Amino acid sequence: MRRLPFHEDADAAAAGRVVAAVVAGGGVVLLPTETFYGLAANPFDQGAVSRVLAAKGRPAELALPVLCSDWQQLEALVEVPEVHRPRLSRIWPGALTVVLPCRQPLAVAPAGTLAVRIPGHAMLRAVLYRAGPLTGTSANRHGSPPCVDPDEALASVLEPPDLLLDGGRAPGGAASTLVDLTGAEPRVLREGALAWQEPYPWDAFG
Repeated sequence: MRRLPFHEDADAAAAGRVVAAVVAGGGVVLLPTETFYGLAANPFDQGAVSRVLAAKGRPAELALPVLCSDWQQLEALVEVPEVHRPRLSRIWPGALTVVLPCRQPLAVAPAGTLAVRIPGHAMLRAVLYRAGPLTGTSANRHGSPPCVDPDEALASVLEPPDLLLDGGRAPGGAASTLVDLTGAEPRVLREGALAWQEPYPWDAFG
């Protein structure tokens, strides 16, 4: 397993090139997010997705979330209802994950809906910009707590990744808030770092 530093902007530029090559070959990357360490792989590659599921011991019928660098990447994967676009555009990047209908079949989303996020981690977004959208499930054994330390994450997963981006300890705290936007009304599936139900100043302006 290769290990790269991930602390400075220059690290992100170098890491982006390596991550792009690793995921293009079906590899798995362990990397930090704005909360915990996650396992990143190509969401279009069934073999890579299976490796992530095996590393976590996660049931194959469960979908995996995907991280995107920006709206362009995100909207290539999912359909965003116009009614939610203003609010999402003001919240992202940030620790909010939303479930939306897929635009195309994805190995990572067997049910046809996908949990997506534009993460609030600038260096990670730079990597995603070069490597493309990647899975963003927490790097830990299924049912175990998420990890803020890269070595703890390595010890928790059942199979080692091909690459580790070592950013030291991640911030931790609450996981991203998870909201289902596929129905008539938003449905909060997991309370997290952002309180979706609270009114925001911009809501008054549409």
